[in-house]
Order: sequence, then structure tokens, then C-alpha cells
Amino acid sequence: MDRIVNDEIKLRDILFVCSEYKAHLSSNRKLLIINLAAFMLIGVLFAMFSKPTYDARLTFVIENEQKQTITGISSIASQFGFDLNSVSTTFSQKNILEILKSRAVVVGSLMQEKEINNEDKLLIEHYLDVNNLRDSWESDHSTLFKDRSTIFHDSICHIIWQQIIQDKLSIQMQTNEATIVNLSYESLDQQFAKLFTESLINEMRKMYTQHNTSQSQMTLDFLKERSDSVFLELKRSEEEYAKVTDINQRIIKASGRLKELQLRRQVEMLNTVYMEIIKNLEISKISLLNQTPIFNIIDKPILPLQKNQVGLFFAVIMSGLLGSFLLSCLLIIRKLINDNS
Repeated sequence: MDRIVNDEIKLRDILFVCSEYKAHLSSNRKLLIINLAAFMLIGVLFAMFSKPTYDARLTFVIENEQKQTITGISSIASQFGFDLNSVSTTFSQKNILEILKSRAVVVGSLMQEKEINNEDKLLIEHYLDVNNLRDSWESDHSTLFKDRSTIFHDSICHIIWQQIIQDKLSIQMQTNEATIVNLSYESLDQQFAKLFTESLINEMRKMYTQHNTSQSQMTLDFLKERSDSVFLELKRSEEEYAKVTDINQRIIKASGRLKELQLRRQVEMLNTVYMEIIKNLEISKISLLNQTPIFNIIDKPILPLQKNQVGLFFAVIMSGLLGSFLLSCLLIIRKLINDNS
């Protein structure tokens, strides 16, 4: 029974305190109204002068497995050390989300030259113009990146890379089960947003191709060089063999035909070697072709892009609520301090 009475007293005290603070806020009604009007005016100004941003969205699919090659060709290739069905683990689904945000990929994309406003221009220079960053740096150093690489330019690249990945670049899987990736980038300039998003994927595709086909490409280059040298050697041996054969037409003894026999054996050996190299060369080409790009683009950003801008009604309501909340908290805190002093 005593417990119930104590609970009722505590509840009565809480209600009494709440009514006191409600009355205190009511007594400052004019101040609250003035504050509300001031913050709503701030919201109007913010909505009017805020610059719109444009969101470029690109969707692509990550391929986990390479295409399976014909069984017969695969078995032949394995005899010569070619693995046509190997899968790279470096460019896995989880790694790709992080690699797309890496400095190497982002800066590599920014250093690509594109046609912007009928002028060939590096994307990083267009980024400086769009975000009004060139004037703040141009006084001390040149911000032209063409045919120029200095510590100052590297520091600019690092700053821009951090700005992009922290605020404007979003990369995420569409669902936990699917392998579809959504990439979006927000910019003040819709042309830059579109070009940068596409360049980012192209840079990632180039990095993947270089990584996944480096061994096959080295093997292919070696076999091409070797096949050319063996072919030239075979051609010289055939010409010399034909000349010696013509000279030895009237020679009957085997000792006189020794040079001809040696050249014929050499031609046969070189021909065998050449055919074997050509076979390996074709297998190497198949291995290289089997290393298909990891990205299959589903949707690309198309101009005009989606425009993001704070609405007037939303800005007024949110700023008014924020102003009222802050002033109410300030008045309550001041009353608490006065009551306890």
C-alpha cells in the first residue's frame, strides 16, 4: 500500500514539474514566435541560395566465375601449363567495393582526358573549376596537370580523393544475395558526375584486365616473339637447303651429300618446333580471351541527371522545428540552473 502511495506521489511530482516548465515556455511565447519566424526565414534563404546537385547512378554486375572453356581445349592447354578455368581472388565481390574507392582507381579516373564543352580537358581540372578550388591554389602553384607531376599536384590529388570518397561517392551491393552493385556519385555539375562515374568503371575494368591477364599476356608475347624468330631461322635454312640440293644434283656419293642431309634434318627439326610453338600460341590466345572483363554494366547515367535540391516547404518546416527545439532546450536549461541556484 505504501509503495502505491509513493508511486502516486512521484507521478504527481513529475506532472507538476512538467506543468511548471510548460508554463515557463508559455510565458516566453513571444520569444518563441520571433525565434520561429527567424529560423523559418533562414530556411527560405537556404532553399533559395543552395546550389542543386546531380546524382549519377551506374549499375553493374560482378562476375564471380570465368566462362568455362571447351573440355578438349582445356585438357590440351593444361598439358602446356595453361589454366583456362582459374579464378582470380583479388577482385572478389567484397574487394571490388573497396578497390573502387582506392586512390589509384579514383585518381586514375580523374586523370583521364574527356571532351568537356568542346574542349579536351582532364577531369581533375574540371573538378577544380566546378568546385571553385583553382583560385585558392593558383596563386602559389600551377594547377595544370597536363605533362606535369610535382609534390603539389600529388597533394591536390590526395585532397580531392578524400573529398570524393568521404562525401560524394557511394558504392554498395543492391542486396546481400545478388551480385548487382549500385554506384552513385553526386556533383554540382551533371556532366562531370556522368563522365567521372563512367571513367571510374573504365579504370577499374582496365586494372582488372591487367591483373587477370598479365600472365597470359606475357606468355602470348613470348610465344609471338619466339615464333617469329623460329620462322626466320626456318626460312633461312630452307633457302640454304634448296641451294645445296641444286648443287648436289650430280653428286652420287653420300659424303658429297652430307651438307644436304644436315640441312634437311635442321629444316625438319625447325618445322616441328615451329608447329609446336604455333599450337601453343593458339592455346595462349584462347586462354587470354577466356579472361573476360569482370564488369557487365546494366545501366549507365543518362543526361539530364536526377536533380537534388532542398525544397522551400521542407526547408521552412525543418528550420522552424529546429529553431523551436533549440530555444526550448535553452529556456529549460536556464530554468533548471535558476531553480538549483
